[in-house]
Amino acid sequence: MTVRALLALLLAATAFGAGAGTDAVTAAAGEEGGAIAVSGASAADSVLAAAPTLIVQPRELEPDVRFWMRVYSEISTNEGFIHDQRNLAVVYETLHFSPELPPREREAQVVVARERYQGMLRHLGGGSAPADEAERRVQGLWGSADAQRLAQAAEDVRFQLGQADRFRAGLQRAGRWESHIARSLAAQGLPAEIAVLPHVESSFQPEAMSKAGAAGLWQFIRSTGRRFLRIDRAVDERLDPYRATEAAAQLLAYNYRVLGTWPLAITAYNHGAAGMRRAREQLGTDDIVKIVRYYHSPSFGFASRNYYASFLAALRLDRDPEKYFGAVRRQTEVSSQEVALPATVRVDVLERMLGIATPALRELNPALRPTVWSLQQAVPRGYRLRLPAEGEVWNAALLERRLSGLPAVAVVVNNTPAPRGSTSSRHRTPLVGAVAIKPSVAAPTVTELPPTGAVAQAAPTGESPLGPGEYRVASGDSLASIAMQAGVKPDVLMRVNGLSDADRIYEGQHLTLIAPAGGTLSELARSAEAERQQEAQEIAAAASSAAPLTVAQATEQGPALVPDSSAPPSADPIDYTVRADNTVVVVATETIGHYADWLNVPTASLRALNGMRGHSTVLMGRRFKLAFAKVTREQFEQRRRDYHQQLQTAYFAAHRITGTALYVARRGDSLWSVTQKGALPVWLLQQYNPDVDFAELRPGTQIVLPQVEAAS
Repeated sequence: MTVRALLALLLAATAFGAGAGTDAVTAAAGEEGGAIAVSGASAADSVLAAAPTLIVQPRELEPDVRFWMRVYSEISTNEGFIHDQRNLAVVYETLHFSPELPPREREAQVVVARERYQGMLRHLGGGSAPADEAERRVQGLWGSADAQRLAQAAEDVRFQLGQADRFRAGLQRAGRWESHIARSLAAQGLPAEIAVLPHVESSFQPEAMSKAGAAGLWQFIRSTGRRFLRIDRAVDERLDPYRATEAAAQLLAYNYRVLGTWPLAITAYNHGAAGMRRAREQLGTDDIVKIVRYYHSPSFGFASRNYYASFLAALRLDRDPEKYFGAVRRQTEVSSQEVALPATVRVDVLERMLGIATPALRELNPALRPTVWSLQQAVPRGYRLRLPAEGEVWNAALLERRLSGLPAVAVVVNNTPAPRGSTSSRHRTPLVGAVAIKPSVAAPTVTELPPTGAVAQAAPTGESPLGPGEYRVASGDSLASIAMQAGVKPDVLMRVNGLSDADRIYEGQHLTLIAPAGGTLSELARSAEAERQQEAQEIAAAASSAAPLTVAQATEQGPALVPDSSAPPSADPIDYTVRADNTVVVVATETIGHYADWLNVPTASLRALNGMRGHSTVLMGRRFKLAFAKVTREQFEQRRRDYHQQLQTAYFAAHRITGTALYVARRGDSLWSVTQKGALPVWLLQQYNPDVDFAELRPGTQIVLPQVEAAS
């Protein structure tokens, strides 16, 4: 490890112990409303400062950790263990495959071995004495276990492919990004030990793609990645190890805020925050050992149960690699410089202007998608272009001057579409020319609406300027009038902006009007829904796949060292399941009308069931009774999840979370006044504060405000 990386790791440990971070406290107020402004403090200081300074390593998980250390260091992808999936100390046999053995024959070898041990265990589980030396050995592995336990073990015989060759390769690759990872974790106040998590996720392969649609060093799926990263037709920042690392640090800090312990927060990276909150609630504990041993859920499978133990195993191996792998030569960090593009520009223009060959530029910018390199898409304005460290030092101003000075450059405002009739694949870029430079104007840039009206307006003096595609609600505006001017239906406008009630818009509120690339909200909603369905298909395909038996199969299914057949986790911490008493906890944006639609019953019947009169509404965080006469609980839950997934997918197609800030509630604050602090949809505010009772908000309550920016 380099001296620079070591210093960064020490900084991370120090920052974590002190609860330092990059968030800002926006306001603090006591019971009487006396505001105390605190500059530069962490939004999670009060939470992170109380956390332990080291990752806990429970003694009870030691057999599990040692099993994964063996998988990662003793056996390669041409070997595997036949073992018990619940008691990882029980390994029946190590299988060895010839590298030339076809996958089908490997699979047959595994099946034969598994069935052989299942037969032995059923024989012993029936109360019979061992028939031969092999059965006596199997019985000895279980010590004093009774016949009933041995019979149960017959159902838990599992095969685990070795990973030693992949882990060693990951150790070598990790050197390229260890300094940046350490700095990113320190910036969020995270434990330095989390730097080894990519060993478990991807073997430090920045180009890794899983069959479930997860991508990059940190294996983000689209829906989760879009919360923090740019993912569109031109750019996929999941494939950029620098941007993806920063996003992973944000997600892990978020997991810790809503779960409170690092074992749960790290496990949530695999299982999701909602799943870990549900486990904690059902068992009444945040003890990772009890959750791993006793929590049962169809989605909490082998990978989720073993995720924290495999992380601890990776941590031990990473700290002392020579002991397990001999001499390991880590790759050195590639020096480079970054510059934010001041204009939208084709990559061939950049190559000529910068004097950088395509292979070098492509290697430094893996986030640029193939459509950019084939000139179907341009490199978008604001993209952080990575360039070689040697040679000319670049900045945005210098780039803009050079671009403006090119004789063939056409200046385009707001990415005006190319003239119709252009059919060449090399000119399917949404630009008139090679470069689109945003004009310098004194007034804030606002969306240009159709000629039927002029909704867009400049920001009042002292207020933050609007970004492209945003609108600030004025006195007298209605959602219908704004939607008409924007050329979209009101329900689309509501969905993209996370609104549940068309009458609850307020003066000064920021609304998103167009997609980041200049399309309409209808186009944005259709595109987001198409991607959501594609992601669902990828997840279903991965879940139906068998465990990989060869290197090729392991690479195809995904780079994770702990194979998983469950759906990738969502960052949404909300539990959408129906409780045993047929009630749900009301979630932001939900109304009685939603419940009636999902249940196929009249709203009047639900009002009567819940003793509600008149036009009273449901309150977020309160229990609501349901009647399952027309649909099953599972159908209701699926419809409910689909609604929230669609809402979130559409929103994060146009917005990105950049950080958090802390707000301390004052006298008179309400849910709606708090959302105005950051122009946030209510559901996003609830996700960052799942345990805050917004229906009865009290002065002094600490509220985490996600900081959101337009995705373009």
